[in-house]
Amino acid sequence: MLAKIFRVSLVTVTAAALVGALVLVVTVLRDGSTSATPSRVDPVQVTAPATEGTPGGPPPATPATPEPTTPARSADASRTPRPGSADRPGATRPGTRPPVVAHGPRTGNLVALTFDADMTDAMLGNLRAGRARSYANLRIVELLERDRVPATFFLTGKWVERYPELTRRLADNPRFELANHTYGHLAFTRDCYGLPRLPAERMTEDVARTFRLIEPYGGRQTRYFRFPGLCHDAAALAALAPLGLTVVDGDVVSGDPFATAWRPIVRAVLSKVRPGSIVVLHLTEENAAMTDEALPHILAGLRDRGLRPAPLSEVLAGG
Repeated sequence: MLAKIFRVSLVTVTAAALVGALVLVVTVLRDGSTSATPSRVDPVQVTAPATEGTPGGPPPATPATPEPTTPARSADASRTPRPGSADRPGATRPGTRPPVVAHGPRTGNLVALTFDADMTDAMLGNLRAGRARSYANLRIVELLERDRVPATFFLTGKWVERYPELTRRLADNPRFELANHTYGHLAFTRDCYGLPRLPAERMTEDVARTFRLIEPYGGRQTRYFRFPGLCHDAAALAALAPLGLTVVDGDVVSGDPFATAWRPIVRAVLSKVRPGSIVVLHLTEENAAMTDEALPHILAGLRDRGLRPAPLSEVLAGG
């Protein structure tokens, strides 16, 4: 009886030993080591792309499987995707003289409300010295947002740099389009409302720089451009040929800069506006203090005439 018990125990111990050895072999084959401490993973190997097929280079490493995590939401995740410049409204073939438009087709009932956001070195100096409170009229933006009114904003680069959060707010609104109004609102011709003149050799880069500044904000980007004071000549248009854009003037100039009352602004707009019109207004509060008071009356007058504001791209396309 004792011999039988001894034989059973010996078999049990032998089997256990064989199982333990098998586990150890499997562990070594899988991990390459019997150590309980995992080997360090080089973060460069994990994140860098493999260079497969490089002569003389190491074989591609098998990437480590990361722990499941909740991905961080990108700041631009909800923004409108940015198409290439050639796909944007107003884009033309680079190297050709840009077309100049003053209005859209005179059919239908659409009109474009456009707002220039000027910023010069003198204006920046006024802000720093306390001589001006703001060149960003939030009341205009709030009214357009509240009433769901489409609009197109011609932004200077220096205005974007001064008001980045408001620029982002404009870009985030799907009813608003963003366009280019130079970097520092310098004149492209002589005798343009007393504006300092931009040297001819800097014209192309001035406008290109502003497109680059506006680009990261996303939203409804365009290749529309407006000259300060609507002042341009053949040399100025030739300077912009490499940029593949459309120059936008306007057939309804509101006269809102430096106006001291809102009624003349309303009369200037409603007396000239027609289907396809491009209305020129300003967002620069200090220099156009009456625009926000005139805007509700302009919108009411457009409704009375059966006219409907639309983004500039839709107006120029004829709706």
